[in-house]
Amino acid sequence: MNTLVVIVGPTGVGKTALCMDVAERLNTVIINADSRQMFNEIPIGTAAPTEEERRRIKHYFVGNLNIGDYYNASMFENDVIKLLGNLFKENEKVIMSGGSMMYVDAVCNGIDDIPSVKEDVRREVQDYYEQNGLEAACQMLKSLDPDYYDIVDRKNHKRVIHAIEICLSTGKMYSSFRTNARKKRPFKLVKIGLAREREELYRRIDVRVDRMMDDGMLEEVRKVYPYRNTNSLNTVGYKELFDYLDGKYSLDEAIFKIKCNTHKYCRKQLTWFKRDKDIRWFSPDNVEEIINYISNFD
Repeated sequence: MNTLVVIVGPTGVGKTALCMDVAERLNTVIINADSRQMFNEIPIGTAAPTEEERRRIKHYFVGNLNIGDYYNASMFENDVIKLLGNLFKENEKVIMSGGSMMYVDAVCNGIDDIPSVKEDVRREVQDYYEQNGLEAACQMLKSLDPDYYDIVDRKNHKRVIHAIEICLSTGKMYSSFRTNARKKRPFKLVKIGLAREREELYRRIDVRVDRMMDDGMLEEVRKVYPYRNTNSLNTVGYKELFDYLDGKYSLDEAIFKIKCNTHKYCRKQLTWFKRDKDIRWFSPDNVEEIINYISNFD
């Protein structure tokens, strides 16, 4: 039976290098499940696979979008399932790797069929959030959908805003579309998690941030500054450097904040992935163990 090898882990753990080695051993391709690496204009700050790496191994969903494009986990699910139908004709095993939790989950388990958001509603809700803040947005959600308000992480502005958008676009409560039904896939799933000791992971993150700056991330941020309010740029690294360009703090302070906020994000990723009991955890250095696990997976 065809197999999707899902390799996950926190940012900076070493997914790209490990996946390249595994893909070569399995003679297969890689589907990228990092939502920010899909945007063509920001390869440095998202640590997207380089052109050389993409020549070595075929990658899908890298640099395939522009920063103004709207894209979400549901669209990714549909696109990947359709793509796998073709890839499995030539590859018994296909790798999917990334740290975007919702995107990975959408492909593995399916996602609720949530209606599309009307563009005018999207702009209206975003403007409201920027002018009034998160607390006001939460109160709006409470009036529109008290059931979802009770369970949503009210510190996560993206989820709050998205729920409001759906309510206003459809005239129905967002919670009415949430079934959480797990979809059956016509392929096997092998889930592999990559982990390192926390101090080592933090050190790798700090080194990577410094390398990004040396590689020209600040200039990359300057180029996309006019689009800073787009959802694609609402992410660690860009937010801090936008604030630096606005004069809110020094460059050294911005870099320090990027490192600290990336540490927080990797903890969030690990918390999410650790909930999935189907994931088998390995050190990224144990390539042979990982290959054997994939080969012998029943």
